[in-house]
Amino acid sequence: MLGWACAAAGAQERVPFAVKGDGIPLPLAGLRGDAQRGRAIVASRQAGLCLLCHAAPIPEERFQGDLAPDLAGIGGRYNAAQLRLRVADPRRLNAASFMPAFHAEARAPRVGTPWAGKPILSAQQVEDVVAWLATLR
Repeated sequence: MLGWACAAAGAQERVPFAVKGDGIPLPLAGLRGDAQRGRAIVASRQAGLCLLCHAAPIPEERFQGDLAPDLAGIGGRYNAAQLRLRVADPRRLNAASFMPAFHAEARAPRVGTPWAGKPILSAQQVEDVVAWLATLR
């Protein structure tokens, strides 16, 4: 199955990615993720906004969410390909998911007007988040 992702947030050029089964086996745009940057994105109240819905092993961040699964141990439950799809476009797995597609063609009704038609996270940011999530065992 072929999908599309942008090389960078707001960029017009899209990079194809292959979805196989329940994952995206190859890194977006061939990029390598950095776990430290990924942790910062997940913790950020301006970038990823992950902690609005998820709790995560980031003890210095208060007021973490409880609407979605706790991210602790997620790297032991899913491999990098599975994590990548869940971040990039979770609706490929569950069409009713309220989690936004962070790096897919914008088709979500819950995305604000300034972000409509743009990925929420760049391909590099997705890979950074995946790198950090994979460390959570």
